[in-house]
Formats: sequence, C-alpha cells, structure tokens
Amino acid sequence: MKPVSATIETKPVHGEVIIRFNEVVFEFGHQKPILSGASFSVRRGAKVTLMGQNGAGKSTIFKLITGELPPEEGDVIVEKGLSIATARQVIARSELELSVLEFFERAFPKKIYDIEPRVKKVLEAVHLSAPLTRALKTFSGGQQARILLAQALIQDSDILLLDEPTNNLDKQGIAHLTQFLIDYKKTCIVISHDADFLNAFTHGVLYLDSFTRKVEQYPGNYLAVVEEIKARLERERMKNVRLEKDIAHRKEQANFFAQKGGHMRDVARKMNEKIVELEGDMVEGRQEDKTIRKFFIPCQEDITGVILSLSSVSVIRDHKPVVKKVKIDLKKKEHLLLAGPNGIGKTTLLEKLASGHAKGEHIQEGIRVGYYRQDFSTLDFEQTVYDALKDVVRGGTIESLRSHAAGFLLDANILKTKIGALSEGQKGLVAFAAITLQHPGLLILDEPTNHINFRHIPVIAEALHRYEGAMILVSHVPDFVQKIRIDQTLDLGEL
Repeated sequence: MKPVSATIETKPVHGEVIIRFNEVVFEFGHQKPILSGASFSVRRGAKVTLMGQNGAGKSTIFKLITGELPPEEGDVIVEKGLSIATARQVIARSELELSVLEFFERAFPKKIYDIEPRVKKVLEAVHLSAPLTRALKTFSGGQQARILLAQALIQDSDILLLDEPTNNLDKQGIAHLTQFLIDYKKTCIVISHDADFLNAFTHGVLYLDSFTRKVEQYPGNYLAVVEEIKARLERERMKNVRLEKDIAHRKEQANFFAQKGGHMRDVARKMNEKIVELEGDMVEGRQEDKTIRKFFIPCQEDITGVILSLSSVSVIRDHKPVVKKVKIDLKKKEHLLLAGPNGIGKTTLLEKLASGHAKGEHIQEGIRVGYYRQDFSTLDFEQTVYDALKDVVRGGTIESLRSHAAGFLLDANILKTKIGALSEGQKGLVAFAAITLQHPGLLILDEPTNHINFRHIPVIAEALHRYEGAMILVSHVPDFVQKIRIDQTLDLGEL
C-alpha cells in the first residue's frame, strides 16, 4: 500500500469528488507553516480519517473546508450547494452561559420554528436527556461532547466534520456514535486518536505530515494504514543507514584520490558530485512521528499517612445531586480509578476535590495538588508556554526548563506562543509538562488522553503507573487504564 495522489478508491465509495485541495498553502502569521502545496480530494459518501501530530494543523484543514479560513495560495474547492456541519472538540468559553436551546438555535442562520422538538429528537439520538433551559456550563465533559455532536447532526448536512468526537464519551456513547457512522450515508471526515473507533467505519486516511506540510492519502482501514506508515518510516530509516555508509565510503575514496593530483582529481570531483546526489536522496526524519520522551512525575517529599480521605460523594440522578456515603483513604503509592457513566458527577467531584471544597473530603495540610482538567482551565490561555512552565518549576536553570519542555515536543517557537493559540493536544502536553514540574503529592486527572496523539499515550500511562504519590484518575479508555496500577475503584454509577 502506498500513498496515492488520486481520491480514495475503496469499494464503498463511488461518488464524485466533492472536496478538493489544489496546491494549498497556509501559514499562521508566517511563523507557523501548516500547509505547503497540499493536494488531496474526497468523494461523496467517503468516511475518511484525518490524522497527524498534535498541532500539525488538522483543525485548520477543517476551517479551510468550511471557508472560515481562506488559503493563502492554491484552491480549496467544495462542490457548490453542499452544506457543512462541524462537531467541534470543545464548547467555546463564550458559549458556556448559553442554554441548550440557545446553543442549538445558533446552528441555523435563520429562525427555526419547530426547533424544540428537533432538539429533543437529536438529543435522544446521542442518548442525552436534559432540560432545554439548562446552561451548557452545568454539563459534564461527556455530556458536552454529546451536545456538540448533536448540534452537528441536527443540521443534516451533506458533509460532516467531526473533531475528536469520542473525547469524554463513555463506552455506551462511543458504541452509539460508531454505529451511527457505520450507517451514515453522507460524507464524513473525522479527526480522532481512537484507533478502534476509527477502524470500525473508515474508508481511508488523510495523513498530514508536519515536516513536509503536505497531505498524503491512503486507502484502506485505519489500522492497516497506521501499520503501513510505520513500515514506510522503517524503510526510510534503513535507506538512510545504507546511504550514510555509502556516502562515508565514497568520501574516504574521494579524499584519497584528491591528494593524488592529476587525473585522480577529476575522479575525486565526480565522486563528490555523486556524494551530493546521494545526500539529496536521504529522507529527513519526520517531526510528526516523534514521540514525547519518557518522563517521571516526582512526588512531593516528606509526606506520610493518609493524603486524602473521602466519606461521602454527590452523584447526579435525574439532574439532581444525591449524597452517597463512601469510605476512601489514599496514601502514598495508592491510585484510585473514579468510574461511572457520563453525567454522574465525576468531573464535578474532581473539581471540588482539587479546590478543597468537596463535602466529606479531607486533604492533608500542605499537600500540593497536581490537577489535569479536561478543559485545561487550570492553564492561563493568555500566558506563553514558557511563562506557564516558569511559574510552576521548582528549581533548575533556564536551559533545564527548555530541555524539559523539549521532551514534551514544546520547542522554542511553541514556548513563545500563547497557550490559547495552541491545539488542544498541545495544551495537554503543556499540562503534563507543568504537572511534572510541580512535584505534587496528590495527582488528579480528568480524561488525560483526550486530544493526545496515540503515540504519546503509552508514555503517559507509564509515567502515571510509576507515580508514587496518591492519584485519582477518570478515564473512559480501557486500554489506557489497563497500563496503570489501580489500587481502588469507586464507581459512582453503582452507589
């Protein structure tokens, strides 16, 4: 299997081309190149995965398709008359005060007179029951993910763009979305790092290479494409090894002949020309295939005894809180998995625990809490990445801080960037880099794999597995949880 320049030709797709990128160039302020002469096309009825490294520009491609961003060069052609709906990753902060009904009304350019029954019907389709007057900010992350998906579905558009649609969804939600997409008859492009989800319905992959800034196109299911990309990279690496040996040998010979003078110098010159040609054949390492370095989260020193105790929790039943008694004590090296369906109250509990305002809980005095929020609201979006890390670092030099950031793929340019301008995946890496510098005694993590590139997830799992402080984890990704030592489980849905 090789990347193709034509459209995806898998068997289920027979429609005409409805989206085409022709030599598209796009940059952010000429500081962050995204696309450089990118060309690809998508047929009517195709279900395509868009993959690439965190921050490569996948969400930007969606904005180019919708027309929210214009290309700087080249053409983005979408068949005239087609409607497009996008299910975003997160609800904008400016929209959190809206009611459910107001949020859905914004999906339409004109007033819809039968909007309420339509909203109720589409909420049923994503398995969510909620009053239409309820504010968006009061919903859990999983419920907000369902609302974002429903807002896209209610538009019944010709092209559906899904940006990380499984983030925050529980097992039931993912299964329902998967079946919906299997049955879906229209065109769909999905950004996701959930391999099993993608493999269930995809016809092909658009692969955004953040080094060449081009889009490669592969037919086939997601897992087969991922394996082909890995194999191709290994072939490129082996090719470079062979070329390096050949070049080194030829350089030795060229130097030897150059010292002989006369006709031998002409031989040396031709050999040097060949060396330049061989060096041009070498394939430079691809940035998007880098993985974050293995890291260790240091635990706060000199802590003993019970770090956190919990005697009661509040769970949500029929949109109302109900207090339930529990008995949880966490000491050093003890990890708790907090489980339960979307909307049961997991995120709310974590928020209150992190702030010290949860009823029935006690955190030992002096304990530093490292809190990974799924919406990254613990980060100041107006700060640069460098300033955010500098605020939490405990000792060390500027050079050591930069080296630490580089381990999370936060290079010199990203360090100068405001956090609000980063992709969601890059924000996640900043959050992990900051937590590692904090040396927490209690670590609270709410869906830490959301938005994170699949290559980084095993590294993060290993770091959490080895963490020696007390830890509370919420995650709906079984493969991730299985890689982490869990000592206790509290399922709010069973209380």
